[in-house]
Amino acid sequence: MTGTGLIIAAPSSGSGKTVFTLGLLRALADRGIDAAAAKVGPDYIDPAFLMAASRGPCPNLDSWAMRPATLAARVTQSSAHTLTICEGVMGLFDGAPALAGESSGSTAEIAALTGWPVILLIDAMRQSGSAAATLRGFASHHPDVHVVGAVFNRVSGPNHRALIEEACTAAMPAIPLLGWLPRDPALMLPERHLGLVQARETHDIESRIAYAAKIVGDHIDIDALIRLAQPARIEPAPSIAPIPPLGQRIAIARDDAFAFAYPETLMGWRDAGAALSFFSPLADEAPAMDSDAVYLPGGYPELHAGVLANNARFLDGLRASAERSAAILGECGGAMTLGATLEDADGETHTMANLLPLATSFKTRRLHLGYRRCTLAADSPLGPAGARFRAHEFHYATETQTGGPSLFAVADARGRDLGPMGQVQGRVMGSFMHLIDAA
Repeated sequence: MTGTGLIIAAPSSGSGKTVFTLGLLRALADRGIDAAAAKVGPDYIDPAFLMAASRGPCPNLDSWAMRPATLAARVTQSSAHTLTICEGVMGLFDGAPALAGESSGSTAEIAALTGWPVILLIDAMRQSGSAAATLRGFASHHPDVHVVGAVFNRVSGPNHRALIEEACTAAMPAIPLLGWLPRDPALMLPERHLGLVQARETHDIESRIAYAAKIVGDHIDIDALIRLAQPARIEPAPSIAPIPPLGQRIAIARDDAFAFAYPETLMGWRDAGAALSFFSPLADEAPAMDSDAVYLPGGYPELHAGVLANNARFLDGLRASAERSAAILGECGGAMTLGATLEDADGETHTMANLLPLATSFKTRRLHLGYRRCTLAADSPLGPAGARFRAHEFHYATETQTGGPSLFAVADARGRDLGPMGQVQGRVMGSFMHLIDAA
């Protein structure tokens, strides 16, 4: 581990971390600097943008959901590069209300564990001198979290910038002000109900990243920022498989409807000796006939339910896989597809694979969000009864009908019992849990 790192954090969500990080990564790449991306927390969407900007992998770093060895392996992977730029999650100190003595999963914890310094991005759109109080508070809040530089976002012009800089320099002269970003609608990225529209669906992603890189290059002192980076202080660790392989030949759904798979999970399966193949349900492709396992990750099947319901080759292929006793795991949107029916936002009901006793609705919406502690209720391809996992749940769908044996007993981050969740029929398994690591 020879590389250095920095964490891009903010006082709150919506401050512009992702766009700034995208522009910074591409600006560094354009300078020929070997800069890697990383992302704090359980996120599928932002890392795909960061991968596009850095033209390399983007591991997730999660101090709540990951075992210390898993987290160390991810940091080791990033530290093989000259510089790691890690985007934080939510506000710097925001995290899960975990049990006493446990991690919260906050960006601040990753900063404290890795020793990577923090660049604080402050949204200055509705403030000027008050930015100094924000900077002082965040810089002094935790002795193990080192805020070493500040960037101001959505600055309206030179006068606004001068007011902010004068106040911050007077209040915190030891923290360098690295620059500012203008208030510019062209820097905004399109959003939908689970966050940003996926990178793979953003047709002009390259021009958007290039524009962000130009803005960052024009307004940020990148050389000063690079000098603030520090090496990680986590001991190097080898890569490990977060989740045991479902089989030896795993067919994985991959397209706009099924894109929420952690690359490290797939890498762990491959490293454990499994052969991976990919298919597109939206293109009416079936899992490979020689596969002994099928993985339907989460994504947006609710936006494509009509297409999926009419793709007979895909649905018949899933059913054939179940008939030959392949292990099948559906997570979130994948589980919805394994169920009997899916009601879309317009109230139209579509027939799905009918491999699990589950009916779901995207018209009847309710937010389900948070870390989850999952314990297998019975022996399954995921492991023996009692095997424990850390997971994350984030969706708006509701179960309108469910039954049969449950896959997990689930508790939240506080340890409060949420009851049985998910379904299992033979070797077909599904739940709204996105598994992150063994517990």
